[in-house]
Amino acid sequence: MTESQQRPLAVSIMGPTASGKTAAALAIARRIPSEIISVDSALVYRGMDIGTAKPTRDELAAAPHHLIDILDPLDAYSVAQFRTDTLRLVDDIVARGKLPLLVGGTMLYFKGLADGLDDLPAADPAVRAALDDEAARDGWPAMHARLAQLDPPTAARLKPNDAQRIQRALEIITLSGRPMSALLAQKEKTALPFDVLPLALEPSDRSVLHERIAVRFDKMLADSPDGNLITEVESLRKRGDLHLGLPSIRCVGYRQAWEYLDGTIDYATMRETGIIATRQLCKRQLTWLRSMPERQVIDCLRPDALDRVLEAIRRTGRIA
Repeated sequence: MTESQQRPLAVSIMGPTASGKTAAALAIARRIPSEIISVDSALVYRGMDIGTAKPTRDELAAAPHHLIDILDPLDAYSVAQFRTDTLRLVDDIVARGKLPLLVGGTMLYFKGLADGLDDLPAADPAVRAALDDEAARDGWPAMHARLAQLDPPTAARLKPNDAQRIQRALEIITLSGRPMSALLAQKEKTALPFDVLPLALEPSDRSVLHERIAVRFDKMLADSPDGNLITEVESLRKRGDLHLGLPSIRCVGYRQAWEYLDGTIDYATMRETGIIATRQLCKRQLTWLRSMPERQVIDCLRPDALDRVLEAIRRTGRIA
């Protein structure tokens, strides 16, 4: 038996939003004993079901799912937590004789799992507060300009209003005395204790996915027995402890619905900006995927896409 045959296999089902990842995972689970690990930074939150397109009750019952509904929206879930949880879950799933399926569109989680964690300083509340004060006075574009002087490579990949990432990059410089780009460059890749088959569901025609996104967002806004996106966000607002500064409420769709309920935008603008933000997310996800040359691309618009996913798994020779 070769070393690769001794190592467990996990299958990654990656892709942009609305590319059919859940359907592909459930198709695999119907044919191969599997358990699904969600790779989605929004599905971790409880009480956020409609706007995250969380799997339905029937879909959740069709195969064991993990890392869904594990966190309160007030809390944050880091790449480090995801990696720790996933390494444990893969080990447990393999021990049960099943195939681990890593399914989702949060590409930073996939990257953190594959490459290991960055040896960067932990967040410092005092430093962040000071940077927030400076940004309130000077504006985030000015903070971005400062970052461009201190860490040009990092600034080049960030937009001038990307407050969260600009703040983090400046925080790292303050705490370590070194630019984030330099610290990332010296990081050593950490080998996983299992093999990964990376399958990417990508559209041959992005406009079709754009139309799917609009249809799905309108479905989220439509009335249903479980309510709709607006009623869901109303419930979150009634808690009184959530706000737009939290990662959960900044999720695509939730931010726009929150602003609508604040009265800062009207319904039509909320719908339009929600669809635009989702399409922008789709574009970012596809950009991430193109940076992964090892992935096997499957056109998610082909009628035989699910068959091609299953065939790619069979070709590994690792599944009976």
